[in-house]
Amino acid sequence: MSHIENADRPARFSAEHRMVEGIRVVALRGEIDHDVRAVLSEVLRVEHDAAAPRVVADLSEVTFMDSSGINVFVSAHQQVRDAGGWVRIAGAQEPVLRVLQLVGVDAVIPCHPTVEQALTA
Repeated sequence: MSHIENADRPARFSAEHRMVEGIRVVALRGEIDHDVRAVLSEVLRVEHDAAAPRVVADLSEVTFMDSSGINVFVSAHQQVRDAGGWVRIAGAQEPVLRVLQLVGVDAVIPCHPTVEQALTA
């Protein structure tokens, strides 16, 4: 498991990732906005040699997300899809889920109530 924090404001955003049966699960915590978009992009980036990358983004501890986060997720989705894989979102709290639904991200990136459901969908 690896851990990444935004060095400028470590209490505001952090990310950890682990592998579950070949699927990278990225647990995000805090606020996703313009200030952390580069860190989030790096966390969601797939290796060029990764065959059919699969990523579940656990948003259960994300308290806020603005359009910067939406843009990063859409870009990550396109990158992973182009490599033959998929991205799924899991556990988004109601305010974050509402943002995803309002802009239509949930129609492009499947959103699931739990990590377990995202892993097995």
